[in-house]
Order: sequence, then structure tokens, then C-alpha cells
Amino acid sequence: MTTEEGSFRATVLTLYPEMFPGPLGVSLAGKALQDGAWSLQTVQIREFATDKHRMVDDTPAGGGAGMVMKPDVLARAVDHVADGRPKLFMSPRGKPLTQARVRELAAGSGVVLLCGRFEGVDERLIEARDFEEVSIGDYILSGGETAAIVVLDAIVRLLPGVMGNALSGETESFETGLLEHPHYTKPQEWEGRRIPDVLLSGNHGAIDKWRRGEAERLTRERRPDLWEAHKAPSKK
Repeated sequence: MTTEEGSFRATVLTLYPEMFPGPLGVSLAGKALQDGAWSLQTVQIREFATDKHRMVDDTPAGGGAGMVMKPDVLARAVDHVADGRPKLFMSPRGKPLTQARVRELAAGSGVVLLCGRFEGVDERLIEARDFEEVSIGDYILSGGETAAIVVLDAIVRLLPGVMGNALSGETESFETGLLEHPHYTKPQEWEGRRIPDVLLSGNHGAIDKWRRGEAERLTRERRPDLWEAHKAPSKK
């Protein structure tokens, strides 16, 4: 895909390029891709293997189960696309992805994402090519492709013009350090459950106060780690 000047450029290094764009080809991300707000390039890692069997992995040094992706093959793939954009390696041992980091990435020119398979990749490749290891949660996936899709979806929706209402992104969970408040819509009563009266009052000050209070309550109950971090500045 041709990259338009000023658009966000995403390059994914993978053994399964057919997994893309996948969900990124529909809804907000898909429309933005079609409109040129961002571009997506997939690179088949196996094309950079030099042996006749196009091997991309080998047995782990020191023994053990599984296979490890080879540094020489990966380096050729990385060097083929590297151009100063941040390089992310999807890894369960990586630093947890945060909304703040997503915003930093969205403000840049693009990103290169490496999707591992098998037992992972040779540590020397991560070090030599200065990869930032990123995790999307404390669980294991079959490969980095699903994680890369999550990262790109989080980034693309923040690109200029992608969300119809820019304010939508400012009140969501994690943007203020709190979880988002509950939402309601018509009908006013459903299965005996009513919309809170304050939301129907027309008193915007009271509505804002209620929403803030609910956001704080949910954060205290469900994410005490976020709540402690949110309170921390006030202790200084």
C-alpha cells in the first residue's frame, strides 16, 4: 500500500501476513485505512531466510522445549523496513501497554511491530535492533499478531479525524487515570431498571459530578492499582 505524506505508517513483521488487516480493515480503522489516514504494510519474515527450506527458527541454546526464531533472519527483515520509527516486539514479558504510550505512538509518524511465534525470538535480536517489548496483558497468545492488531487499533482511533467526535476519546477509561463512568440510553426503563434520575435532570453540573463520582467508585472497586496511582499526586 502506498503511504500518503503525513499519514501514520504501520509495518508488521510476521509469519502470517494473511491475518492482516483483519479487524483493522473494518469500522473506524478500516475507514481510516481506506481514506489514507494510515497505511499498513505486512512483511513475510520467511522471505528473509537464506536456506533452501526457508527456516526461521531453531532449537533453543541450552536445550528445552519448542523453537526460537533466528536472529540473522529477523535482522534482515527488520533492516529491510527500519527507518527510525519505534520498533515494538509483542511479548508477554514486555512493559504493559498504557493509554499514555498509545498516545505517544499515535503522535508519531508510525511504528514497526515484530510478531513472534514458537518460544519467542533470540534475545540478541531484541538488543541489537533496540526493540521495545510490549505486553497487552498477563496471558499467553499463540503469536504476536493478535497483540499487534490490538496495539494498532488503539493507536489508529487516536489519529486526527478518525473519531467523529474528538471528545469521545477524552472521557474514556484510562484517559483521566480513572475507569469510565456507566452509560445509559433509551428506553428510560428496561426490565424494571431505570436510568438514574440525575441523568434526566438537565442539570449538567450535577451530571458531571455524578459521572465523576461513579468513575471514582468503579476505579476503587475494580482497579485499586489505578486508584492508588490516581490519588498519588494529591499526597505530594
